[in-house]
Amino acid sequence: MNIQGQVAEGFEAVRDAFIRNFEVLGDRGAAVTVYRDGRRVVDLWAGVRDVDADTDGDAVPWTAGTAQVVRSATKGVAAVVPLLLHQRGLLDLNAPVGAYWPEFKAGGKERALVRDLLAHRAGVPALDVPLTPQQAADGLTGARAVAEQQAFWEPGTAHGYHAQTYSWLLSELVLRVTGASLGKWLAQEVTGPLGLDFWIGLPETEAASGRVGRVGAVEPPESAGALRTRPRRNVSEAYADPASLTRRAFAAITPLADENAPAYRAAELPASAGIGTARALAGLYAALLGDTEDGPRLFTPQTAALAGRELSAGPDRVLVVNTRFGPGYMLHSPASPMLSPASFGHPGRGGSLAFADPEAGVGFGYVTNALAKSVTADPRAQALLRALHTCL
Repeated sequence: MNIQGQVAEGFEAVRDAFIRNFEVLGDRGAAVTVYRDGRRVVDLWAGVRDVDADTDGDAVPWTAGTAQVVRSATKGVAAVVPLLLHQRGLLDLNAPVGAYWPEFKAGGKERALVRDLLAHRAGVPALDVPLTPQQAADGLTGARAVAEQQAFWEPGTAHGYHAQTYSWLLSELVLRVTGASLGKWLAQEVTGPLGLDFWIGLPETEAASGRVGRVGAVEPPESAGALRTRPRRNVSEAYADPASLTRRAFAAITPLADENAPAYRAAELPASAGIGTARALAGLYAALLGDTEDGPRLFTPQTAALAGRELSAGPDRVLVVNTRFGPGYMLHSPASPMLSPASFGHPGRGGSLAFADPEAGVGFGYVTNALAKSVTADPRAQALLRALHTCL
């Protein structure tokens, strides 16, 4: 395997684990970047740009600028927006969502707070009438659907992963506060100034550049052995049951959207359709903690502490395991291991992972085009984390 990029002295173990991901765990195209105290110490990429490319033919190689759909790892990037609005005094996390978005008070949601929305406690993880991919890409249709939806539980009293509906919940809240779409606000205020290649709503210029690869589902190779993903029976049953809240939450967009389609890539779906590089993900999370080689810090120490503050913990009504969430971020737990209990970030179903760890001063980003069956703890990302542990 021809690994490109570099690692700083002392971080060679991450490179070794990255190589093994290709040789043993079935990666086809991937990148991993790590920042430590604002400095890039790992920046590696390898494989092919497109998961369905013929590796024995004229496949386009993965390059330093290759970007991919990162699924729910998008949620952690999107969460930067409401926390920055809070930091600037424009959004009160303890205010009712209805104070900014009056229509949301329908369906028993009048007591839902902004912090409930961010921590998957808003009570609307699914829709009685799913949206088509075309409807889902229309923010007005999605916002109307979640506003009219009857709550599945009293907001604030329990939590359950808002896998798809998080897109329209967060988008509409940001629109009501700023007058701008979340993707445009993110580009103008965050990723643009820092020079980070990450988009929620891929611009036409980037779509035409050829840098965005194709993602797709893959089966883990036999060489993965015991590391092959084997979900517990109750989890598997929940995903298989069309009537379960689990299945309905992930099916809020039905039929499944083609994640490689130009229309999907252009859609502003903060729950699932972000596109970017591992370098951008790691650089963004590093900037939440302090100044980096890319630019000044984004979060004050108070906001960074808020990002890692537990708001939800215990049985997740959608994922059917115990999960922990802060305001917009998944927190370290057995179901979603990161670097330490202080970590906050978000995995993407199928492989990608990005997070910050304030105790270690680490920003981490891993992106892959080979989407496995894992939801929150992909073996390839976990192998990289175990290696990183040995370097700190």
